Amino acid sequence: MSDAHAAIERIYREEYGRVVASLVRRFGDIDIAEEAAGEALLVALERWQRDGVPPNPGGWLTTTAANRAIDRIRRESHRDAKHQAALMIEDDTPHEPTGIVEDDRLRLIFTCCHPALVPEARVALTLRLLGGLTVPEIAQAFLVPETTMAQRITRAKKKIKAAHIPYRVPEADDLTARLSGVLAVIYLVFNEGYLSSSGDAAIREDLTAEAIRLARILRTLLPEEPEVVGLLALMLLTEARRPVRVAGGELVPLHEQDRGGWDRALIAEGHRLVRACLARAAQTGERPGQYQLLAAINAVHTDAPTSADTQWDQIAELYRQLYALAPSPVVALNRAVAVAELDGPEVALAEVDRLSLQGYHAWHATRADLLRRLGRSGEARAAYDAAIAATDNPAERAYLSRRRGSLAPTEPA
Repeated sequence: MSDAHAAIERIYREEYGRVVASLVRRFGDIDIAEEAAGEALLVALERWQRDGVPPNPGGWLTTTAANRAIDRIRRESHRDAKHQAALMIEDDTPHEPTGIVEDDRLRLIFTCCHPALVPEARVALTLRLLGGLTVPEIAQAFLVPETTMAQRITRAKKKIKAAHIPYRVPEADDLTARLSGVLAVIYLVFNEGYLSSSGDAAIREDLTAEAIRLARILRTLLPEEPEVVGLLALMLLTEARRPVRVAGGELVPLHEQDRGGWDRALIAEGHRLVRACLARAAQTGERPGQYQLLAAINAVHTDAPTSADTQWDQIAELYRQLYALAPSPVVALNRAVAVAELDGPEVALAEVDRLSLQGYHAWHATRADLLRRLGRSGEARAAYDAAIAATDNPAERAYLSRRRGSLAPTEPA
C-alpha cells in the first residue's frame, strides 16, 4: 500500500503543473485550480489504490479536478460573481487570446514569472504551480518559515488578480525579453540546489532535479529557442559532476574531482545539445546567448579526460564572448581563472584585484588561491578568512578551511 501511495504521489507531482495550468485556463482562478487539483489527489489516493492507476492518469486527474471545480462554483453560485463563473462553464464565446503557443503550462510559466512580481515570488510560484512542490517544501528549500512562504505565495496570487496579469504567452516581439526572466528563475532554482547558500545541506538534489525538469518542459514547449536549449545543456553538464562534488563533507573543486564518477549519460546529452546550438548559430549567423556560452564552457571542461587536458584557451575565449554579451564582474572573475592557467597567477591576480566584488565569497576564494600559488601566504591566509566568512555553505567552508591550514606558516624571505 505504501508503494502504491508513493507511486500515486509521484504521478501526481509529474502531472500537477499540467492539471493546474489547464484549470487556470478554464476557470481563470489560481486558487480554484489549486484546490480542485488537491481534491483530485485525494480521490486518486482512494480509487487508484483500490482499482489501479488508469491508462491516462494525467487526463483522469484533469477531468476529476475540473468536475470538483465546477461543483465548488455551483455551490457558491448564490454570489453574483460565482454565478457568472458557473455560467461561463457552458459558454461557447471564444476566450481571450492566450498567446502564440497553445500550451497551458507555458502560459502559466509566463504568468508566474511576470515582471510585475518580485523575483522571490516568481521562484515560489513556479515551484508551487509548475513543480507541484508544497508550501512547506518550498519554505524549507529557501530556509524561510512556512508562514512567510505561504504569505509570499498568497501575495503573489493576489497581485496577479489585482493587476490583471494576463494568463498568456507574450507575442513574438516580446517573447525573447520575457523568456530571459523565465530562464533566470529556473537557473536560480538550480543554483540554489547546486550550492546551497545556507543551511546544513551543501547540495540540494531536489532543487537541481526540479530545475532540470522545468527546463525540459520548457524545451518541449519552445524547441526552437536556442537559449532554452543552452540552459538545459548547462544544467545537465553541471549536474553531471554533482556525484563527486562533495566528499568527506568537503567541496571538491573541478580540478580535483574524480572524473570517473561523473554521469556520462548527462554529459553525452549535454554535449549533443551544445552541438545543436553551435550548428544553429552557424546556420543562422546569430550570436549564441549567455546560457549557450556557459554551456559551451562546461562542455570544454567535461570533454577533457583530465584537468591537465583542459583547453583553457577555448574557455578564456568563450568567457571573452560572454563578457562582450553580458559584461559583469563575475564573468570577468571566471575569465581570470582561465587566464591564470594560460598566463600565470600574477597576471590573473592583477585582473581580479581590479574587480569590485569584495562582498562575493568566490572573489576572495579566487584571490586566496592565486596568492597561495604566488607564495604570498600571509595575504592568502587573510583572503581565505574573508572567503570563509562570506559563505554559509558547510562543504565550501570545510574546503576553504583545509586550504587555509595548508599554507606555509610564514612568508618566504
